[in-house]
Amino acid sequence: MYQKIELERKFRPEIEGLRIVAALLVAVYHIWFGRISGGVDVFFVISGFLITTSIISRYNKTGEFRFLPYITNLLKRLLPSVITVVFSVIVLSIFLLPRSIIEKTFNEIIASLLYYQNWQLALSSTDYLDREQMKTPLEHFWAMSIQGQFYLIWFLVFTLLFFILKRKATWSGIKLTNIFLGTLFAASLTYSIYLTEVNQPWAYFDVSTRVWEFSLGGLLAVNLSRISLPAILGDIIGWLGLAGLLMTGLVFDVSTMFPGYIALWPMLCAVAILVSGNMETKHGVKSFLGNTWMMKAGGLAFGLYLWHWVLLSFYQYHNEGTPTLFIGLGIIILSFTLSWLMTRFIETPIRSMDIGIKPLGILAVALAANLIIAFALYTSYEATSPNPEENFNFEEYPGALAIKEKLRVATSRENYLPSAAEAKTDLADSYEDEANQSKMRSELITREYGVLEGYDHTLVLAGSSHAAHWLGALQQFAEEENIRIINMTQLGSRFSASHQEGPQKEWNDNALEFLKSNKEEIDLVVATADIGLADFPKPPEGMVEQLNRIGDDIGLPVMVIRDNQRFGFNIPEHLEQYGYESTKEKMLSVEPISETAPWELVDYKSPNVYPVDYTEYFKVEGEYEPIIGNVLIYYDGGHINNTYATTMGPVIKEDVMELLNQ
Repeated sequence: MYQKIELERKFRPEIEGLRIVAALLVAVYHIWFGRISGGVDVFFVISGFLITTSIISRYNKTGEFRFLPYITNLLKRLLPSVITVVFSVIVLSIFLLPRSIIEKTFNEIIASLLYYQNWQLALSSTDYLDREQMKTPLEHFWAMSIQGQFYLIWFLVFTLLFFILKRKATWSGIKLTNIFLGTLFAASLTYSIYLTEVNQPWAYFDVSTRVWEFSLGGLLAVNLSRISLPAILGDIIGWLGLAGLLMTGLVFDVSTMFPGYIALWPMLCAVAILVSGNMETKHGVKSFLGNTWMMKAGGLAFGLYLWHWVLLSFYQYHNEGTPTLFIGLGIIILSFTLSWLMTRFIETPIRSMDIGIKPLGILAVALAANLIIAFALYTSYEATSPNPEENFNFEEYPGALAIKEKLRVATSRENYLPSAAEAKTDLADSYEDEANQSKMRSELITREYGVLEGYDHTLVLAGSSHAAHWLGALQQFAEEENIRIINMTQLGSRFSASHQEGPQKEWNDNALEFLKSNKEEIDLVVATADIGLADFPKPPEGMVEQLNRIGDDIGLPVMVIRDNQRFGFNIPEHLEQYGYESTKEKMLSVEPISETAPWELVDYKSPNVYPVDYTEYFKVEGEYEPIIGNVLIYYDGGHINNTYATTMGPVIKEDVMELLNQ
């Protein structure tokens, strides 16, 4: 004998309506507002509700909960849609995907098919170099991956729960289930609040910060039938829940605030709707969400979620700006159509097959085919990708020298280096060597470049990524002038005395200690100490203080390079998608940095601090350009790629050698 868990299992039509509302919210906010709606969080609650109901019902009926039937049923329900949409993305990518995101898309194809897309995006979102890169057509599959991982977690949770129940026949199944799910809810929510505070981009995609949302659905499944409210109150909270859900994306910036305690808002809205559905009333929200049309549309909600982002992404790769009302409605209607076709001709036939080798075999073959085609696509891309270093020469690609030497070079809008697709990987050697520290770590990493033995001079390149991108310029003349370069950088962090605690302060302290300890060997420190935005006409006080410490307290000369203009959008990607004129126009629409050099505005500058300004080498006839001297300047929206930095070598050399020879 085994103890059953009391559970009311009945068809709840309002869930189907809630699903389509959530899916439409996701689509509408993506298409017209460029925001996140909170609809995915509602999906998680619904998933937790439905799978908990299914697991307990099966256990009550058979007394068993076995992995193979459980996972097979899930695969039959989920994989057909996933494989179909991913295959479509692969085919469309061959013809329509910008080359600059082929590698990223390939990685996410594999991650989506193997259900770890959330971790792939967690890594990307915390990667300093990935922040401005455009999104792939499969970015939304992070939610699918979290859902798949949750189903495995739920198998382990309920396997343990049923194991205990079978051995403790006197224990209440309902109470034990509530203890299990309540503990998971509290632990996951607590961790979610903590991690959202300290590392929100990672928290957004971490399954452990989302388990509480599924747990809430599970708790609701177990206890919903025991909740009874007066009809009028049920009607009120139901409609308020729907209204609150519709407003979530407008009230909160979901992409930067979730999944911490703010995510309780759409969760509680969903709970209010489901609780309201307990009451059979004429005017409740259930009468709207549970009507025939909403129920039919709810069956297409999953497909709508999967297809809308794919269609929107490929549209936006080739069309600038927010889709018009007509285009947006077309995307939604086409998504519904594709969802219906996929459900009718792919999902339903496979789902209706008996559990066994046949449906799994079909899915396995389809999955393998997707992986093979994806690998073939990526291999072809790699084989045809040019290498900037192999083709570079100063005669054809003078870059900054075209400004310095006033060369009359006809700038090519097609034949330039690096290509827009390759710019993102055209980085300083310190990136490949992993010589740039993360802002999350305090350990000082130093690596030497240039002449390593018998050198005449030693330079230290210190600061953030906006210092790191000058390494190629220094390397260009290092051997000729017999110079050793020590790279000492921390990405995503300012070289500043203003950090109060944490790894960034510790790294800065370690950097100063390194300079102090090696003072006798160092001839010059090269750094940046301002921010290339119009909002920062003066260098931040902490950055000024840091360099004054080096100049006054340590006694080392510091060459301070003015930061280049930052544009806030990915220039190579925009260039590839929309062309030269559109890119230049968008660059010129950004408020420019001041004509006045930032260091002229500081209250005190150490006599050992020497500011230099190279802003003119990013302009032609006073206007910012994406390409100068047949060289693309940037690898994102504000960092110089290594090829252009190399062409800046002869420019910087004059200032460096003047300081070294003083």
